[in-house]
Amino acid sequence: MKLEILTPEQKIFTGDVYGVQLPGIQGLFEVLDKHAPMVSALKAGTMKVLTDKTNTASYSIQGGFVEVLNNKATVLVEGAVQK
Repeated sequence: MKLEILTPEQKIFTGDVYGVQLPGIQGLFEVLDKHAPMVSALKAGTMKVLTDKTNTASYSIQGGFVEVLNNKATVLVEGAVQK
């Protein structure tokens, strides 16, 4: 699936990934390939990008939103820093 991570200042990441783990308002959740369409609010925390089944990249994010549509996840956050 495609993943795009955006802040008001810049594009942090764009590319194909296996999945992404996000800090939702109600707790952590994961979005994988071919996930159903959804929109969710995010709180500050750690986002893990699953680049494939064994490798991950972690980002410390501030609050924002995620939209999943047509096998693409777009993460819109106030700020993000790779750990």
